[in-house]
Amino acid sequence: MADKRVVVADDEPHIRHVICLKMERGGFDVQMAADGEEALELCRAECPDLLITDYQMPVMSGLELCQALQADPATAGLPIIMLTARGFDLTESENASAGITELMSKPFSPAEVLLRAQELVSSGSVAQEF
Repeated sequence: MADKRVVVADDEPHIRHVICLKMERGGFDVQMAADGEEALELCRAECPDLLITDYQMPVMSGLELCQALQADPATAGLPIIMLTARGFDLTESENASAGITELMSKPFSPAEVLLRAQELVSSGSVAQEF
């Protein structure tokens, strides 16, 4: 799976670090972004196999990021794992319109994030799963 690329977007450096370490150990090539705008640029430039993003970020929220990716034919099929703190739950229609594949609550298990990431890239499935 070493050829599988993931963009990890979170404004909290320790969260990015934990996810990146777990993903790298799981065989992913990881690119990091500190906000939604940086993640959008990375996704457009790198064509990753997966995006893992936080919901609440500066400059551009995770939801705005996902909506921008969904609106672009080049990135519309990108599987997305959205990490969200309690109280920032999204509606099913918001998830579907933004192309979010998986919604995971913080605090999360890094092992669970890796497992779900591996399942999403190995299946090639971009179907909405809620």
